[in-house]
Amino acid sequence: MKTILFQGDSITDARRDRNDGEYNGMGYATMCAGELGVAYPGQYRFINRGIGGNRTTDLYARWKADCINLKPDFLSIMIGVNDVWHELEFSNGVSEKRFKDIYSFLIEDAIDSLPDIKIMLLEPFLMKYTATEEKWDAFMDAVARRAQIVREIAQEFSIPCISLQNVFERALKEAPVSQWTVDGVHPSAAGHRLIANEWLKTFEEMTNLIRK
Repeated sequence: MKTILFQGDSITDARRDRNDGEYNGMGYATMCAGELGVAYPGQYRFINRGIGGNRTTDLYARWKADCINLKPDFLSIMIGVNDVWHELEFSNGVSEKRFKDIYSFLIEDAIDSLPDIKIMLLEPFLMKYTATEEKWDAFMDAVARRAQIVREIAQEFSIPCISLQNVFERALKEAPVSQWTVDGVHPSAAGHRLIANEWLKTFEEMTNLIRK
């Protein structure tokens, strides 16, 4: 059985149960687990270690326990919006340089420690709504720069990368922002489904599996 590890912040966390490793929350991680669990029963184990409020520095601090020690076969990472949000709200964010340095280290360490691991990256994204509109220009500009860094890291390591900003911008042409997010940062149920759809397509490409 192959292990799939979801890593990130509150978007990945999605109210998972810290005391029950079998309950992976109400977000895209559980949606992906459900889809693959039905299509390929018994072939995958799913672990969610997303933690709400995490920045790359927080992920770095727990990387050994919450990634390397779990020995995943597949690793999915989405991090970055809090690196910006915490700076705007608390002056406690993560600079672009530090973001890139830490993120690159996490990938290097995963590959060095687990040579057969397969990794996919999900870019941070943002929508203009209740939690983001007051400082929208600064918020969006900084998140877009973090997303660009994620793309550069993915290219450097030849890792698949999902541009979620593009995904949600397309979705906003079909329905209002309230359909896709609860506050501009955290997805609604439909927003999580959009992420899951893109994740599953990327996973298929990585594994050459055809979803039933």
